[in-house]
Amino acid sequence: MDAMNLRFWSPMLLAIVVAAPCAADVPGASSYLGEIRRDASGKLVTVPAQVTESPQQTTSGNVIKVGPSHGIRSLSTAAALAKDGDTVEIEAGDYAGELAIAIWKQDNLTIRGAGGRPRLKAAGASTEGKAIWVVRGGRITIENIEFTDARVPDKNGAGIRFEKGHLLVRNCRFIDNENGVLSGGGNLDLDIENSEFGHNGAGDGYSHNLYVGAIRKLRVTGSYFHHARAGHLLKSRAAENHILYNRLTDETGGRASYELEFPSGGLAYVIGNIIEQSKTTENPNIVSFGAEGYKHPANALYLINNTLIDNLPQSGFFLAAKPGFQTVKAWNNLLLGKRPLNSGGIDGEFVNNPNVGAETFVLADQHDYRIVRDSPLHRSYRVPDAANGIVLTPEREYVHPAATRMLTTTPTLPGARQTLQP
Repeated sequence: MDAMNLRFWSPMLLAIVVAAPCAADVPGASSYLGEIRRDASGKLVTVPAQVTESPQQTTSGNVIKVGPSHGIRSLSTAAALAKDGDTVEIEAGDYAGELAIAIWKQDNLTIRGAGGRPRLKAAGASTEGKAIWVVRGGRITIENIEFTDARVPDKNGAGIRFEKGHLLVRNCRFIDNENGVLSGGGNLDLDIENSEFGHNGAGDGYSHNLYVGAIRKLRVTGSYFHHARAGHLLKSRAAENHILYNRLTDETGGRASYELEFPSGGLAYVIGNIIEQSKTTENPNIVSFGAEGYKHPANALYLINNTLIDNLPQSGFFLAAKPGFQTVKAWNNLLLGKRPLNSGGIDGEFVNNPNVGAETFVLADQHDYRIVRDSPLHRSYRVPDAANGIVLTPEREYVHPAATRMLTTTPTLPGARQTLQP
């Protein structure tokens, strides 16, 4: 094009589209490489494209697909593209290192595995030196994803670091991280449903399967916690805790410290859980309340219809509660171990918490804690009053692995299991 023609076209944009092999993630597509524009002096200048992966544009309510079969390969790109109201679907498979890490800041977002459970492996990478994923948004749901191998220099790496908003984690696995999930503090709400936490911890006793800071509310249901490395199976500083129908069992070779700890007190509703201390535990206490002093306006523990197992040869303690709480109420707990529930002389309300032997259960050594049909415990259940408007009578029971089911009748038994041996 000669100079005269260029002058004729000078008010217009000249764009170059090159039909060449794609440098982005969509094989065979034409690549957008950039544009030629005139600057203020009239000189032609090249403006290169700024997109390094497939420039998928999204609007609210769109589904962003990630994986080898799609245009987007990395989770950080998906996080940059996602808008409020979108859904991010991650194709099943392994995502390692830079492909796995991301920070999520949206106000309303669902992120889920599709066609199976994708596995995110840190492999030395991290988001902000903290975690595989950092969640710092509004209401975010994460479903059907596995997080593994999170490690950082300060030994506080997490599968998920939760820092802002309301996070729902459902049907996920957290395996072999320094922390499974680690939260900050403040006006945060964390819900965990039907998920597994195992073999997390740096081995220093300061990192845990699940470590919740001083947030507003924690709710954990239908989840399976096991084999923490020197830390706790579940540790929470939340102002309000609902730990309902879970299995927290340290099992053979387990080195966990506490199975369940509320170091700062708060309101703790612990209902319908199977909680087991292993023979090789690093701490004799199973459930601990207020060990570091009470930091919340309301400090009350409701320990209702749990099955508590102490396998420590020299006998541990089912419950430790530091003085200073308003209420400790323990009803209908079954104790497989030698000590009574209140062996520490706690000033609380203790009703129907019998010690039993292994023969009470179908197969205690295989974690089948259904009560045998001919047990004298039948119809020994005592109905507790509601507390703070919350019904304490169990409505569900844990089903392994990582699920619950609704009870079809009102409870008749102490302990976590109401379903009888067939």
